[in-house]
Amino acid sequence: MDEERGSSLKELENHLGFEFKKIEWLDQALTHKSFIHQTVSSGKISNEVLEFLGDAVLSLVVSHLLFEKFPEAQEGTLSMMRSHFVKQGSLAFLAREIQLEKYLLLGKSEVLDGGGKKSSILANAYEAVIGAIYLDSGLDPLFEIVQNHLESHLLSEAAAFLFNDYKSLLQEHSQRIYGNSPRYQVLKEFGPEHDKRYEVSVMIGGEVKGTGQGKSKKLAEQEAAKMALEEIDASEKD
Repeated sequence: MDEERGSSLKELENHLGFEFKKIEWLDQALTHKSFIHQTVSSGKISNEVLEFLGDAVLSLVVSHLLFEKFPEAQEGTLSMMRSHFVKQGSLAFLAREIQLEKYLLLGKSEVLDGGGKKSSILANAYEAVIGAIYLDSGLDPLFEIVQNHLESHLLSEAAAFLFNDYKSLLQEHSQRIYGNSPRYQVLKEFGPEHDKRYEVSVMIGGEVKGTGQGKSKKLAEQEAAKMALEEIDASEKD
């Protein structure tokens, strides 16, 4: 590893709040397979195996954190919360918070294709970094690092899950990813006066992301927000 790369990785360690015993683990975690394919003589290994390990370890750590924070929550609710925190969009956001894109090693074609901004590449790299920390120093320091990264998001977003408050979740997600708030619009009212129902749409950035129905405008908005979150989650996986 050359001096410039070593200095760059030291900078990332400061962002992570963690110092590696073996800095090569971090270097591998940031090496995308496209770099290996286009730089045959580099002697480097891609981050795919570390990503595989990090995915499993991160799921364990997040499960533990949620269990500690919400010991009385139902198993199904905890599963939903965990899925939210370890999904691609959430991990890509955490990767951007520590500026992970600055330290990735990508092949030239991937660089030209904007690979450093892709949620899939950033999320995978974040998982690989988690795997690297685990291999380097074990579970205890990793637990503290993940807790620090998630702390500012954990209570507000997890509490929204506990109360099925999909509007609050969508608000958080929309502000974080798109930089603006969702807008709700009543599309129609139908049914007799004693049993009236409402259909509502929710838009983000001028695009309809979900629709919902309910016995009140508030319930219809919650359903629309839930549909929007599912739509966004599905699009992030593509």
